[in-house]
Amino acid sequence: MKLGMVIDYAGGFDETVELMLAYEQAGLELAAVPEAYSFDGVSQLGYLAAKTEKLELMSAIFQIYSRTPALLAMTAAGLDFVSGGRFILGLGASGPQVVEGFHGVKYDAQLGRTREVVDICRQVWRREPVNHRGKHYTVPLTKEDGGSGLGKPLKLINHPVRSDVPISIAALGEKNVALVAEISQGWQPLFFHPLKAQQAWGDALAAGFDKRDPALGELDIQLQVNFHVGEPPAEVVQKVRDQLALYIGGMGARDKNFYNQLTVRYGYEDAAREIQDLYLAGQKAEAAAAVPADLVEAVTLMGDEDSIRRQVAEFEAAGVRTFLVNPMAADPADRIEHVRTLARICRG
Repeated sequence: MKLGMVIDYAGGFDETVELMLAYEQAGLELAAVPEAYSFDGVSQLGYLAAKTEKLELMSAIFQIYSRTPALLAMTAAGLDFVSGGRFILGLGASGPQVVEGFHGVKYDAQLGRTREVVDICRQVWRREPVNHRGKHYTVPLTKEDGGSGLGKPLKLINHPVRSDVPISIAALGEKNVALVAEISQGWQPLFFHPLKAQQAWGDALAAGFDKRDPALGELDIQLQVNFHVGEPPAEVVQKVRDQLALYIGGMGARDKNFYNQLTVRYGYEDAAREIQDLYLAGQKAEAAAAVPADLVEAVTLMGDEDSIRRQVAEFEAAGVRTFLVNPMAADPADRIEHVRTLARICRG
């Protein structure tokens, strides 16, 4: 089991490096950088690459709409080069709030765009002249496609450190998860219930694995998870409840909330409906209170060492191979010590 962490994109770069080095000494192996409508993730990843030597680095995530597929490939190759082969390209569709609200780009065809982006990236890393004619991307753009006619297939000038940078994709919907199982080395789900993952995603994963190239290896499930060693204080549990209520109740329109749909697939249909009704009515505290206690426990790593050891075993049995932990302890020194404890448990 690999131990990683998603970095808070609101922090300063120098402070983040100091924290990552401290966490690395405690057993951290991977640092993942998100990108919302903050500073771009590439800058911080490049800074981390220059200031660290062993930590793996991952984007969590670069959404597929704001960069062309070729630029995503160039950026990944550059980060892999500057880090000495330590980069994982995390991709995802994000959501219309960011894609349309901040970038002004239409949020559409997540499935088709993701497949084409991955295909183009791998052409670039193999240093093939990029030649792709898909439904969503055409490279090069010919006169018939509305271009000038001057474009021709080009290959990357530089020689990448690796001809196949690992790709990890954030996905929740069943078709998206099937695509991940087919084409990606890693998968970043959110609110992963280890005891109900099979009923939520079993068919989708099986469909994707049936088409998977064996050369991709085992799918690395890289799980973002809230984490606390010892009985969590009430305010920590409340933060988790608030987060679940936000996502289940308010992250998207009533009929287009992936997290609500996932909660239903887990078997919490009545709770999912109640949380959404309350949240959309502005009753956020009541929505948080309606989150089932066993759901809170299942999607977190919280409790004494014996409880965490049991939870780690459940996640591992469900296919999780990487934890991207969010330490919830109030004191920074406690957070580092908790990571040290988890590293010891994971390495057993």
